[in-house]
Amino acid sequence: MNQTPPDTPDLLDQATGDNQPPVLSIAELSGAVKRTVEDSFAYVRVRGEVSGFKRAASGHLYMTLKDADATMDAVRWRGSAGRLEIEPEDGLEVIATGRVATYPARSKYQLVIERLEVAGEGALLKMIEERRKRLAGEGLFDADRKADIPFLPGVIGVVTSPTGAVIRDILHRLADRFPRHVLVWPALVQGDGAAAQVTAAIEGFNRIVPGGSVPRPDLLIVARGGGSLEDLMAFNEENVVRAAAESDIPLISAVGHETDSTLIDFASDRRAPTPTAAAEMAVPVRSDLVAQVEEDGARLTGAMNRLVRSRAQEVTALGRGLPAPRRILEGAMQRVDDWVERLRPALSRVLRTKGEAMVQHSRQLVHPDHYVAVKQRDLAEMVARLAAARSSDAARFERDLRDAQSLGDRLEQASRRFLADTEQRLTGIDGLLESYSYKGVLERGFVLVRDAAGAPVLAADTLGPGDTISLSFRDDGVIGATVDSVGRDAPARKSMRAKPKTKTGPGDDPQGSLL
Repeated sequence: MNQTPPDTPDLLDQATGDNQPPVLSIAELSGAVKRTVEDSFAYVRVRGEVSGFKRAASGHLYMTLKDADATMDAVRWRGSAGRLEIEPEDGLEVIATGRVATYPARSKYQLVIERLEVAGEGALLKMIEERRKRLAGEGLFDADRKADIPFLPGVIGVVTSPTGAVIRDILHRLADRFPRHVLVWPALVQGDGAAAQVTAAIEGFNRIVPGGSVPRPDLLIVARGGGSLEDLMAFNEENVVRAAAESDIPLISAVGHETDSTLIDFASDRRAPTPTAAAEMAVPVRSDLVAQVEEDGARLTGAMNRLVRSRAQEVTALGRGLPAPRRILEGAMQRVDDWVERLRPALSRVLRTKGEAMVQHSRQLVHPDHYVAVKQRDLAEMVARLAAARSSDAARFERDLRDAQSLGDRLEQASRRFLADTEQRLTGIDGLLESYSYKGVLERGFVLVRDAAGAPVLAADTLGPGDTISLSFRDDGVIGATVDSVGRDAPARKSMRAKPKTKTGPGDDPQGSLL
């Protein structure tokens, strides 16, 4: 730092009568330090290496500047972060211009950066080379990404400063070689905001819709004149390089002089040593094309003339070997006359032969009246046979009808007999079932004994004293009872208490369970 703090403020120099400094609060002391530091170091330039760089979500930039002996926190606020001359990177040696500010809440101080520049050309070249290697590793400079430059673009888009000599050189060279429609996208080519404007121009040209009110360029030229390494830094920024590599429109980079090199040259589809050379790459020379077309036309006309003369000579040579057409026709005419003389008698013979054959065939034909009579006789015979067949079929149909009626009567009688036999058999089975029912036994004075679960009691030893049983009589009445004793010689007692009579439900009469 190029300044030293002044003496201690008067507040700290005051002493009491016993030569002791006054007692200050933390806020008072922090405020005194803040005023002293910020007033004494309101404008400083610091050289150091960037470390721990980060961009906060709020847009502020935070980093640490360090050298061999000390470190200092630094910040660039969001309002000026977008106007950075370079993009800070860890390990980059820079010169930061700004002011020193304190943060009393944590007793810290930091450098508020207003401007940031690379410290020395060697450090800048090192940063550019490291960036080039990183982008090359991503494949942005691969040859298979390069597009071919159109031979004669209809519209050329130029990204450059509208007030410099570059655009005039490009327009002048295009007018001399082959006038084209040129769209200029004004952009800064150095300083704050230059990289962002060049990036926006390349992306803006690519967003133009074909066939719209603004013609879409067939070729882009990004150009600026020569300058120092710092002047050309905008074309080394990563956003510019990525925009050039991702451009769908073929792009020529023309930045600086022939010896200058920037990262956009590696990402572009073609590099031009100068802006004028870029214009020469963009279009051919119109006069050369016209001369070439005229020369090609003259050569084509000469070739056609030579071909026609050669074919005429060949036809003439072939014609000499052919006989005279008159001689060919004379022989053909003689043959035609000979054929005519021979055709007349041959035609007479053919007509005479065909006439005799027709007379002979007519003699073999049957007279129509006789043919009709024969067919009428055949028809009468067929009618007679058809009538006889119909009479026979009618008799057979009546006979079949009588047989069917007789069969129906027999089927009805058999059905009735079958139903009667079946009814009689079912009646017998029903009577047999009634005779097997335990209700017949109850009709003779017996009762049905069931245990508490409702199951029939078949043996006395299945019960015990105190068990509850139920007795069912023939009139479907049911009474409850309690067993007093169980044994073969146990006399029947009248002490079995009768329970109220209850009605049986549909499920209390399992037919056949007694059996």
